[in-house]
Amino acid sequence: MVTGAGSGIGEQIARALSGAGACVSLMGRTHTTLASVAQSLDHKSQIAVADVTDRPGVAEAIERLVDQHGPIEILVNNAGGAVSESFASGESDCWDEMIDVNLNGLFNTTRCVLPQMKKLTSGRIVTIASTAGLKGYPYVVGYCAAKHGAIGFTRALAVELAGSGITVNAVCPGFTDTPMLSRSIDTIVSKTGRNREEARADLTRMNPQGRLIQPAEVADCVLWLCSSAAASVNGQALAVDGGETAL
Repeated sequence: MVTGAGSGIGEQIARALSGAGACVSLMGRTHTTLASVAQSLDHKSQIAVADVTDRPGVAEAIERLVDQHGPIEILVNNAGGAVSESFASGESDCWDEMIDVNLNGLFNTTRCVLPQMKKLTSGRIVTIASTAGLKGYPYVVGYCAAKHGAIGFTRALAVELAGSGITVNAVCPGFTDTPMLSRSIDTIVSKTGRNREEARADLTRMNPQGRLIQPAEVADCVLWLCSSAAASVNGQALAVDGGETAL
């Protein structure tokens, strides 16, 4: 199951898993976008419309998926969002939103999937965190705090489940060419007066390789973590960032 599967990184992860032969469940908030992705996948897939911040809604959706299609062996916690604002003058609602979607959301999905995954004595849980979980960025304090929390969640749960056959890891993309990045560029333009090309160039320069990460590159990393080749990789936060966090 992939959350936030309707576009961007989540869509590419769903495509990679399907291409490898998995029967993928797509979770997201909008049926039309999920249906569009599902129709184009290589193998059978199913849709679950739910907001990861809605704990009862997530539980109901996952219960229905399991009843109809069997236990979930791979969970990719991809759903998330970023809002930019000054910490000193920003609204507390922004903090709550960032913690809810980027941290509470993965708690909600993992908590629902884990009992039946443990019965299988094997499984993969992969969370799409961010380089913002490994370092700080200005004007996204809530986002950084949530993503740091996601990595802490990953490490602690990995140790707790180490003897169960389930691995728990995180992937930390740098600035990735997705609709979310496009929205970030819109925010930069509106707040600074720079044009889109300048704003995009500034974000691109954060990567020592001088380019944006492609969603398919993140998906390939997730696919590897879900394979038998990564059976001993557990509790890790793998940066896919061109070397940004190595600076």
